[in-house]
Formats: sequence, structure tokens, C-alpha cells
Amino acid sequence: MGLFDAFKKKECSICGGEIGLLGNRKLEDGNMCKSCAAKLSPWFSERRNSTVEEIKAQLDYREANKEKVAAFHTTRTLGETVKVLLDEDAGKFMVTSARDLAEANPDVLDFADVTGCTLDIDEDRTEIQYKDAEGNRKSFTPKRYAYSYDFTIVIHVNNPYFNEIRFQLNRSKVDNDEETLLDGPNAMPRTRTPARPMPGGARPGAMRPGMAPRAPMGGVRTSNADEVRASVEYRQYEEMGNEIRDALLQVRQEVRANAAAAAAPRQAVTCPWCGATTTPDASGCCEYCGGSVNG
Repeated sequence: MGLFDAFKKKECSICGGEIGLLGNRKLEDGNMCKSCAAKLSPWFSERRNSTVEEIKAQLDYREANKEKVAAFHTTRTLGETVKVLLDEDAGKFMVTSARDLAEANPDVLDFADVTGCTLDIDEDRTEIQYKDAEGNRKSFTPKRYAYSYDFTIVIHVNNPYFNEIRFQLNRSKVDNDEETLLDGPNAMPRTRTPARPMPGGARPGAMRPGMAPRAPMGGVRTSNADEVRASVEYRQYEEMGNEIRDALLQVRQEVRANAAAAAAPRQAVTCPWCGATTTPDASGCCEYCGGSVNG
């Protein structure tokens, strides 16, 4: 009986449709099909701990989000593969790699929803070794290392379904294409030619401005970390991350300042145009003659 139940088709607790053998997405108190799961926010990660009612509420939110996407007017685009799209006039933004926004339905958030934004630069290292005459891998003395870096943006937000948006800026590791297995103890590292475009359109594998030629490995150079951190590729991703962080935090500060000013009680003043005692409207104009009373 237990084996039969394992292969028995289930019903989606959301749409009522039949769930295929490998199509079930478990919920805390039910099941969900792949089609319904695909409609959830890409930043949502608590599906297994969510109830059927919570998932239905999120799908209602996602359906309403389609109208926000349709009304979104991009004024600035930041990023490379995954992009941060800003609608500065409406005080909104979205993060997506999709070209068809209507189909992808990326979450549209208010700048005021941002509670913080950080650029994380993750460092990794791989030991550089060489092959001896028998083809065995050997370590240098002292050991030598090739360093690589990943650039990740983390946007902390106030949202009922997720609290952060995390994405990587670089498509592949920033490492100056350092070789990690040399042909012998006296071999010099060679530059590999990666099949990926560089930020700003530089030719892959080419010597880029600001990058020093590789120094011989002969007894002195034990790490390429300084060279990678000084490279154009590293600096471009660092600047890209800082631009995204600063843009979100600056606009968020402006939006919150404007909201605070709008919420502050307005005081009655004497209109310099008509002489009436008036409480200025949101634009700072006289409620009687329409003249500006803000000097």
C-alpha cells in the first residue's frame, strides 16, 4: 500500500490540477504543481514552510504585480547580466535578467522598501602546482596560489514574502585567467583565453589597461591577488556594485525625506500675492490664488 501511495498522482492544493510523478512541490500542509510554483517570486525561498493559504496570498500579490510591471517606466539601468531597473519618477525598482518583463513579472518594489544594500566581494584561492617528469602534481616551495573573486549584491528589503534580493554581478570568476597547473617547476604561467566578454567591451584574453604583465614564477611571486585586485575587470565590477548600492540607498533616502516632509503638519502663512492667511498645499501654493508662498 505504501509503495502504491508513493506512485499515486497528487492534486495541486492551489489550482486543483493533477501533479505528475516528478512535478510535486511540497508545502507545509499540501502540494503544489510546477506551474503554480513558477508563478512565485524568484526571491522567495520559504515554500516548504508555507501553508496553502500563504501561497495563495502570494499568488494574489504576484497577479497584482503584473499591473505594476506594465506601468513601470525605466529611467536608469544598472548592472550587466542581472540588472537593477529604476523608475525614479515613480520611486520604484525591480531586479531581473529577463528581456520580456511582462512574461517574467519581476517584483516591483518601492525605494522606501529598501532597508539596506551591501556589496560582498568573495575571495577564493586555488593552489598553483606543476607536473613533474612523470606527470604527477607537485607543490611549489613555498606554496603558490591563484586568487579569484565573485561580486555579489545583497539588497535588504521590507517585503512580506522575502527579505533580501541576492545576485552575482560577474558571470564568471574574476581571476586574470591564471593557470593553476604548470608544465614544470620552471615554467611560467600562460594566459588562457576565456570565452566570455569583458565589461565595457574589452577583448577577452587581451592585456587590459592597468594590468601589469605576469611576473615570472621563479622563487618570488607566490600569489596573483594584488594583480587581480588591480585589474580593470576587478575594478569595473567593484564600481558597478558601488553604483548600484549608492543609487538604491540615495534614492531611498530622498523618498523617505520627501515622505516625511509631506507628512509634516503645514502651518498657516500670509500669501505675498493676495494677502490671505493660507495653509500651503503640497506644492507650496496658496489655496486661494494659487501663487507660490515658498519665497
